[in-house]
Amino acid sequence: MGKMSREKGKRYEREVAAALSDYGYNCRRTSQYCGNTGDASDVMGLPGVHIECKHCEQFRIYDWMAQAIHDSAKKGDMPAVFFRKNKCETLVCMRLDDWMTLYKEWDVNTLPFVKE
Repeated sequence: MGKMSREKGKRYEREVAAALSDYGYNCRRTSQYCGNTGDASDVMGLPGVHIECKHCEQFRIYDWMAQAIHDSAKKGDMPAVFFRKNKCETLVCMRLDDWMTLYKEWDVNTLPFVKE
């Protein structure tokens, strides 16, 4: 990977950390060189979630998810891939079972779009 690609990746990791911080979480980019944190996540601060960040024009979502699954296995966190291409918003990809685990935490009766 070239220096410009690494720098683009670092900027995006800081962007994701800042966005999550805006939601009230104490998130930051991890220092991954030489495994200094012991956490292979790109961004830390969401308990129980392993964050893999990708800012690319060509998507390889299954490859990225495989990396997140592999890297999250040691801690048992839910893998999530945060990704975007230039001039687009960030999207998040998770496995269905993990997403349903999160969704079930919400009381469906209190969601504003549910009508009786």
